[in-house]
Amino acid sequence: MGAASVVSAEPPRVAPAFYAARGAGRHRWEDWWVVLHPPYTLWHLSYVAIGACVAPTFDGERLAATLIAFGLAVGVSAHALDELHGRPLRTDIPSGVLVGAAVASLAGAVALGIVGVARVGGGLAVFIIVGVLLTVGYNLELLGGRLHNDVVFAAAWGAFPVLTAYYAQAGTLRVPAVLAAAGAYALSAAQRSLSTPARLLRRNVGAVDGTITYLDGRHEPLSTPTLLAPLEAALKAMAFGLVALAVALTVFRLVDQ
Repeated sequence: MGAASVVSAEPPRVAPAFYAARGAGRHRWEDWWVVLHPPYTLWHLSYVAIGACVAPTFDGERLAATLIAFGLAVGVSAHALDELHGRPLRTDIPSGVLVGAAVASLAGAVALGIVGVARVGGGLAVFIIVGVLLTVGYNLELLGGRLHNDVVFAAAWGAFPVLTAYYAQAGTLRVPAVLAAAGAYALSAAQRSLSTPARLLRRNVGAVDGTITYLDGRHEPLSTPTLLAPLEAALKAMAFGLVALAVALTVFRLVDQ
Protein backbone atom coordinates (compact mmCIF):
# COMPACT_ATOMS: atom_id res chain seq x y z
CA MET A 1 0.00 0.00 0.00
CA GLY A 2 1.46 3.40 -0.97
CA ALA A 3 2.16 6.24 1.41
CA ALA A 4 -0.98 8.08 2.45
CA SER A 5 -1.27 11.62 1.22
CA VAL A 6 -1.47 14.35 3.82
CA VAL A 7 -4.41 16.76 3.51
CA SER A 8 -4.30 20.12 5.25
CA ALA A 9 -6.93 20.53 7.94
CA GLU A 10 -6.89 24.31 7.66
CA PRO A 11 -10.28 25.65 8.78
CA PRO A 12 -12.43 27.40 6.17
CA ARG A 13 -11.99 31.14 5.97
CA VAL A 14 -14.89 33.06 7.47
CA ALA A 15 -16.85 35.57 5.42
CA PRO A 16 -15.54 39.17 5.53
CA ALA A 17 -18.81 40.40 7.12
CA PHE A 18 -21.73 38.76 8.89
CA TYR A 19 -24.03 39.68 5.97
CA ALA A 20 -21.64 38.32 3.32
CA ALA A 21 -21.45 34.92 1.68
CA ARG A 22 -18.09 33.19 1.57
CA GLY A 23 -15.85 34.19 -1.33
CA ALA A 24 -15.91 30.85 -3.15
CA GLY A 25 -18.74 30.75 -5.64
CA ARG A 26 -20.14 34.12 -4.63
CA HIS A 27 -22.37 35.66 -7.29
CA ARG A 28 -21.93 39.19 -8.60
CA TRP A 29 -25.10 40.42 -6.90
CA GLU A 30 -23.78 39.02 -3.63
CA ASP A 31 -20.57 40.99 -4.16
CA TRP A 32 -22.61 44.17 -4.53
CA TRP A 33 -24.75 43.26 -1.53
CA VAL A 34 -21.71 43.09 0.75
CA VAL A 35 -20.09 46.20 -0.79
CA LEU A 36 -23.22 48.23 -0.03
CA HIS A 37 -23.15 47.09 3.63
CA PRO A 38 -26.98 47.18 4.02
CA PRO A 39 -27.13 47.02 7.85
CA TYR A 40 -24.60 49.81 8.28
CA THR A 41 -25.97 51.92 5.41
CA LEU A 42 -29.45 51.81 6.96
CA TRP A 43 -27.89 52.56 10.35
CA HIS A 44 -26.31 55.78 9.10
CA LEU A 45 -29.33 56.78 7.03
CA SER A 46 -31.24 56.58 10.31
CA TYR A 47 -29.20 59.54 11.52
CA VAL A 48 -30.48 61.51 8.53
CA ALA A 49 -34.08 60.79 9.50
CA ILE A 50 -33.43 61.61 13.15
CA GLY A 51 -31.80 64.91 12.25
CA ALA A 52 -34.74 65.89 10.05
CA CYS A 53 -37.32 64.84 12.63
CA VAL A 54 -35.88 66.94 15.48
CA ALA A 55 -35.95 70.09 13.32
CA PRO A 56 -38.64 72.68 14.14
CA THR A 57 -40.13 72.33 10.65
CA PHE A 58 -40.49 69.13 8.68
CA ASP A 59 -40.77 68.57 4.93
CA GLY A 60 -41.11 64.97 3.75
CA GLU A 61 -39.77 65.79 0.29
CA ARG A 62 -36.64 67.36 1.73
CA LEU A 63 -36.09 64.32 3.92
CA ALA A 64 -36.51 62.00 0.93
CA ALA A 65 -33.99 64.01 -1.09
CA THR A 66 -31.52 64.04 1.82
CA LEU A 67 -31.90 60.29 2.31
CA ILE A 68 -31.27 59.63 -1.38
CA ALA A 69 -28.23 61.93 -1.40
CA PHE A 70 -26.69 60.22 1.63
CA GLY A 71 -27.64 56.82 0.25
CA LEU A 72 -25.68 57.59 -2.89
CA ALA A 73 -22.72 59.20 -1.12
CA VAL A 74 -22.40 56.87 1.87
CA GLY A 75 -24.15 53.70 0.78
CA VAL A 76 -22.66 53.50 -2.72
CA SER A 77 -19.76 55.91 -3.30
CA ALA A 78 -17.99 55.61 0.06
CA HIS A 79 -18.32 51.84 0.18
CA ALA A 80 -17.19 51.40 -3.44
CA LEU A 81 -14.10 53.51 -2.71
CA ASP A 82 -13.44 51.51 0.44
CA GLU A 83 -13.52 48.23 -1.50
CA LEU A 84 -11.33 49.75 -4.21
CA HIS A 85 -8.73 50.56 -1.53
CA GLY A 86 -7.29 47.17 -0.66
CA ARG A 87 -10.26 44.87 -1.44
CA PRO A 88 -11.15 44.21 2.23
CA LEU A 89 -14.35 42.38 1.21
CA ARG A 90 -12.57 40.15 -1.32
CA THR A 91 -15.06 40.86 -4.13
CA ASP A 92 -14.48 40.25 -7.84
CA ILE A 93 -16.06 43.51 -8.97
CA PRO A 94 -13.74 45.13 -11.56
CA SER A 95 -11.92 48.21 -10.33
CA GLY A 96 -13.29 50.25 -13.22
CA VAL A 97 -16.84 49.39 -12.19
CA LEU A 98 -16.14 50.40 -8.60
CA VAL A 99 -14.67 53.71 -9.75
CA GLY A 100 -17.63 54.34 -12.04
CA ALA A 101 -20.14 53.56 -9.31
CA ALA A 102 -18.30 55.78 -6.83
CA VAL A 103 -18.04 58.75 -9.19
CA ALA A 104 -21.57 58.49 -10.57
CA SER A 105 -23.22 58.10 -7.17
CA LEU A 106 -21.21 60.93 -5.61
CA ALA A 107 -22.06 63.15 -8.58
CA GLY A 108 -25.74 62.29 -8.10
CA ALA A 109 -25.53 63.20 -4.41
CA VAL A 110 -23.87 66.52 -5.24
CA ALA A 111 -26.51 67.26 -7.90
CA LEU A 112 -29.28 66.70 -5.38
CA GLY A 113 -27.44 68.97 -2.97
CA ILE A 114 -27.17 71.73 -5.58
CA VAL A 115 -30.91 71.51 -6.19
CA GLY A 116 -31.39 71.78 -2.44
CA VAL A 117 -29.29 74.96 -2.26
CA ALA A 118 -31.96 76.74 -4.30
CA ARG A 119 -34.59 75.82 -1.68
CA VAL A 120 -32.62 75.85 1.55
CA GLY A 121 -29.97 78.51 0.95
CA GLY A 122 -26.29 78.89 0.23
CA GLY A 123 -25.29 77.50 3.61
CA LEU A 124 -26.13 74.02 2.36
CA ALA A 125 -23.19 74.28 -0.06
CA VAL A 126 -20.83 74.04 2.92
CA PHE A 127 -22.32 70.68 3.88
CA ILE A 128 -21.99 69.47 0.27
CA ILE A 129 -18.30 70.37 0.11
CA VAL A 130 -17.55 68.84 3.51
CA GLY A 131 -19.46 65.70 2.55
CA VAL A 132 -17.46 65.20 -0.64
CA LEU A 133 -14.16 65.74 1.18
CA LEU A 134 -15.08 63.28 3.92
CA THR A 135 -16.32 60.63 1.48
CA VAL A 136 -13.20 60.70 -0.66
CA GLY A 137 -10.63 61.50 2.03
CA TYR A 138 -11.75 58.93 4.57
CA ASN A 139 -12.33 55.96 2.29
CA LEU A 140 -9.23 56.43 0.13
CA GLU A 141 -7.18 57.21 3.26
CA LEU A 142 -5.80 60.41 1.78
CA LEU A 143 -3.34 62.67 3.64
CA GLY A 144 -1.43 59.61 4.75
CA GLY A 145 -4.51 58.11 6.36
CA ARG A 146 -4.90 60.98 8.83
CA LEU A 147 -8.63 61.14 8.17
CA HIS A 148 -9.10 57.39 8.60
CA ASN A 149 -9.55 57.14 12.35
CA ASP A 150 -12.22 56.59 14.99
CA VAL A 151 -12.87 60.30 15.63
CA VAL A 152 -13.39 61.20 11.97
CA PHE A 153 -15.57 58.13 11.47
CA ALA A 154 -17.87 59.05 14.36
CA ALA A 155 -18.05 62.66 13.20
CA ALA A 156 -18.49 61.95 9.49
CA TRP A 157 -20.81 58.96 9.66
CA GLY A 158 -22.64 59.91 12.86
CA ALA A 159 -22.81 63.61 13.65
CA PHE A 160 -22.56 64.96 10.09
CA PRO A 161 -25.72 63.26 8.71
CA VAL A 162 -27.74 64.60 11.65
CA LEU A 163 -26.50 68.16 11.21
CA THR A 164 -26.96 68.09 7.43
CA ALA A 165 -30.50 66.75 7.61
CA TYR A 166 -31.47 69.27 10.30
CA TYR A 167 -30.05 72.13 8.24
CA ALA A 168 -31.84 70.89 5.12
CA GLN A 169 -35.12 71.20 7.02
CA ALA A 170 -34.59 74.38 9.03
CA GLY A 171 -31.91 76.33 7.15
CA THR A 172 -30.04 76.78 10.42
CA LEU A 173 -28.56 74.82 13.32
CA ARG A 174 -29.87 75.02 16.87
CA VAL A 175 -29.34 73.25 20.18
CA PRO A 176 -31.49 70.17 19.34
CA ALA A 177 -29.35 69.57 16.25
CA VAL A 178 -26.13 69.71 18.28
CA LEU A 179 -27.50 67.38 20.97
CA ALA A 180 -28.79 64.87 18.41
CA ALA A 181 -25.45 65.04 16.58
CA ALA A 182 -23.62 64.37 19.86
CA GLY A 183 -25.79 61.29 20.39
CA ALA A 184 -25.11 60.06 16.86
CA TYR A 185 -21.39 60.66 17.38
CA ALA A 186 -21.42 58.54 20.54
CA LEU A 187 -23.39 55.74 18.87
CA SER A 188 -21.04 55.71 15.89
CA ALA A 189 -18.06 55.61 18.25
CA ALA A 190 -19.64 52.59 19.93
CA GLN A 191 -20.21 51.02 16.51
CA ARG A 192 -16.56 51.53 15.66
CA SER A 193 -15.38 49.97 18.93
CA LEU A 194 -17.42 46.85 18.11
CA SER A 195 -16.92 46.61 14.36
CA THR A 196 -13.14 47.12 14.38
CA PRO A 197 -12.33 43.92 16.32
CA ALA A 198 -15.08 42.08 14.42
CA ARG A 199 -13.50 43.05 11.09
CA LEU A 200 -10.08 42.10 12.39
CA LEU A 201 -11.31 38.64 13.36
CA ARG A 202 -13.08 38.06 10.06
CA ARG A 203 -10.51 39.49 7.67
CA ASN A 204 -7.08 39.23 9.28
CA VAL A 205 -7.08 36.35 11.76
CA GLY A 206 -6.21 32.88 10.53
CA ALA A 207 -6.76 30.97 13.76
CA VAL A 208 -7.64 31.53 17.42
CA ASP A 209 -6.15 29.29 20.11
CA GLY A 210 -6.85 29.14 23.82
CA THR A 211 -9.33 28.12 26.50
CA ILE A 212 -11.59 30.01 28.86
CA THR A 213 -11.51 28.53 32.37
CA TYR A 214 -14.40 29.52 34.64
CA LEU A 215 -14.28 29.67 38.44
CA ASP A 216 -16.58 26.64 38.68
CA GLY A 217 -14.06 24.55 36.74
CA ARG A 218 -15.81 24.59 33.37
CA HIS A 219 -13.71 25.00 30.23
CA GLU A 220 -14.69 26.56 26.90
CA PRO A 221 -12.43 26.62 23.85
CA LEU A 222 -11.73 30.00 22.28
CA SER A 223 -12.62 30.34 18.59
CA THR A 224 -13.37 33.02 16.05
CA PRO A 225 -17.16 32.44 16.32
CA THR A 226 -16.96 32.64 20.12
CA LEU A 227 -15.24 36.03 19.98
CA LEU A 228 -17.42 37.34 17.15
CA ALA A 229 -20.79 36.41 18.65
CA PRO A 230 -21.17 39.18 21.28
CA LEU A 231 -19.65 41.84 19.02
CA GLU A 232 -21.95 41.16 16.10
CA ALA A 233 -25.02 40.54 18.26
CA ALA A 234 -24.59 44.06 19.64
CA LEU A 235 -24.04 45.52 16.15
CA LYS A 236 -27.16 43.83 14.78
CA ALA A 237 -29.28 44.97 17.73
CA MET A 238 -28.04 48.57 17.49
CA ALA A 239 -28.63 48.69 13.73
CA PHE A 240 -32.18 47.37 14.11
CA GLY A 241 -32.91 49.66 17.04
CA LEU A 242 -31.77 52.82 15.28
CA VAL A 243 -33.64 52.01 12.08
CA ALA A 244 -36.81 51.30 14.08
CA LEU A 245 -36.41 54.58 15.98
CA ALA A 246 -35.84 56.55 12.79
CA VAL A 247 -38.88 55.02 11.10
CA ALA A 248 -41.03 55.74 14.16
CA LEU A 249 -39.96 59.38 14.26
CA THR A 250 -40.50 59.81 10.52
CA VAL A 251 -44.00 58.29 10.67
CA PHE A 252 -44.82 60.55 13.63
CA ARG A 253 -43.75 63.70 11.78
CA LEU A 254 -45.55 62.67 8.58
CA VAL A 255 -48.79 61.90 10.41
CA ASP A 256 -48.46 65.06 12.50
CA GLN A 257 -48.37 67.30 9.41
